[in-house]
Amino acid sequence: MSRSVSSYVGGAFRFVWRALDVGRRAVLNLLFLIILIALLYAIFGGGAKPLGDKTMLVIELKGQLLEQGRNGAREALLANLNGDDPRKQIQLRDVLSVLDAAGKDAQIGGAVLVLDEMQGGGQALEREFGAALDRFKAKGKKVVAWGASYNQAQYQVASHADEIYLHPMGMVMLDGFGHYRSYYRDALDKVGVTVNLMRVGTFKSFAEPFVANGPSPAAAEADAFLINDLWARYTKGVETARKLPEGQLMKVINGLPELSKAANGNMAKVALDAKLIDGVKTRDDIRKLMMERGATNAEGKTFRQVAFDDYLARQRPKFTGDAIGVVMAVGEIGDGVAGPGAIGGESTSNLIRMAREDSSIKAVVLRVDSPGGSAFGSELIRRELELTRAAGKPVVVSMGNVAASGGYWISMASDEVIADPATITGSIGVIALYPTVEKVADKLGIHTAGQTTTWLGDIDNRLRPMDPRFGQVIQGMINHTYDEFTTKAALARRTTPAKIDEVGQGRVWTGAQAKERGLVDTLGSYQDALKSAAKRAKMDGEPRIVYIERETSRFDRVLEYFGGSAAKAVGEQVKVALAPSGLPLGVATGVAKDLSWLNDLTQQRKPFTALTHCLCESPR
Repeated sequence: MSRSVSSYVGGAFRFVWRALDVGRRAVLNLLFLIILIALLYAIFGGGAKPLGDKTMLVIELKGQLLEQGRNGAREALLANLNGDDPRKQIQLRDVLSVLDAAGKDAQIGGAVLVLDEMQGGGQALEREFGAALDRFKAKGKKVVAWGASYNQAQYQVASHADEIYLHPMGMVMLDGFGHYRSYYRDALDKVGVTVNLMRVGTFKSFAEPFVANGPSPAAAEADAFLINDLWARYTKGVETARKLPEGQLMKVINGLPELSKAANGNMAKVALDAKLIDGVKTRDDIRKLMMERGATNAEGKTFRQVAFDDYLARQRPKFTGDAIGVVMAVGEIGDGVAGPGAIGGESTSNLIRMAREDSSIKAVVLRVDSPGGSAFGSELIRRELELTRAAGKPVVVSMGNVAASGGYWISMASDEVIADPATITGSIGVIALYPTVEKVADKLGIHTAGQTTTWLGDIDNRLRPMDPRFGQVIQGMINHTYDEFTTKAALARRTTPAKIDEVGQGRVWTGAQAKERGLVDTLGSYQDALKSAAKRAKMDGEPRIVYIERETSRFDRVLEYFGGSAAKAVGEQVKVALAPSGLPLGVATGVAKDLSWLNDLTQQRKPFTALTHCLCESPR
């Protein structure tokens, strides 16, 4: 039987289709193979091109120095939406990795430090940066710092250089430490918002801005004690690094009007005369100086150099062998899931559990930089660390800028707590806030009524004043949470709850003050914590360091995006309301942030949350 024309056409079409399909798969497989070979070569192949002798490491950092970055297009977009600076963020771990590797690199002859666009990262981070520069110098390599100007944070890092140079039109601006807050009692009274505060802790000043017009005497005393100690450590550290006489910085600050007048307003000369710098040079002067001291590049137009980011890209992490697992606890503490830059009780606990269940991880370091937050979220994390120790893996806590309130709570289940002398810690206390707006409703003529089966049925109705009976219940729960806090702290510190209460009551301490009061074990750095963990786990040689961090899913990112937009919307409403007042934009933004935070409390499903938060940050 003869075949029809249509069958011939169909057969030809199927043949062509199969040929295209086979060709497509062959091309895709070939591309995949090429990519795989390139990836394997990049990881295990010939490595990066040699730098050449006397190469200078140029550390020009742009952005904020922090513990854990939140980089990416989404984060930049959210930063723009919220009025934040979306510029690059610099992780401390990368700075330490680059400097420690460059110190051992025979091709690196020294370093040039340019900090004009580095935003301060807080006292502990800046001290860690300085210590890494000291380790680099200990290898026999010179560090030269140059700046158009230096602010206080930049100068603290630059003081560790062998030589500091300043632009002829620049200045070194040292203004000391101070902390001012906005207080909203009268403003909230005017609009009719009542903030009911339940707390335990004489010094627990976290919520004072919402219930007072100024700091309480206890809060003022504690703040002064704290910042004076931090400033003394700053001045001593800079004077030691620069080999200046004790009291030199305060002498310059106090005599600045006369010194400026004598120099005809030339602030670079003031800095030079005070020995805060070693010379006045332009950027091209520095280039010439480096060319004279080292090798020139292939074109002979500048000195041989490698940029910070390029050198960081050359670092190859170890992929096998026993490791120390590092869990970053950075940001405010919530109950559930949080991405980088925040702490979720559930998500951070999961990371610790991952470290515990990984047979290659022999010890855990918890790096804490947190002012606290949810007491429940804090306890979830503390318990997971307790289980990790019970499983036979040592746990060492490394405190960064801040490890206070909830940040201290999560530090209690550890074999050793290591704090920087300038860490802000303690704040053992608990509060709860319950805002109501019944006076606003009265002004607007809004009335609320209904039926409930119990007196508790309407406690989340903010249009009514807080029922005193519910206030009593909240206070009882806050008292119980404080008892839990002090009892667990006493067990961890091998003392009694009464002794913890004496240094608790919400009082905030520097790391050095906390050590004197038995709240931490050791004063030291992040590197000291890694060494302690390795020693406790009986690890020989230089251990592999693994950062255990949560990967955010696309769904999470969508949720965070809309959450960020919602927060922005509230902030924008407050800014618009404040616009006719004539407040400067910077002040209005700060007020909007505070009041948006208060607004968020009323958006939670729970009627209240026990907070272990210090509302504190490290000065810069």
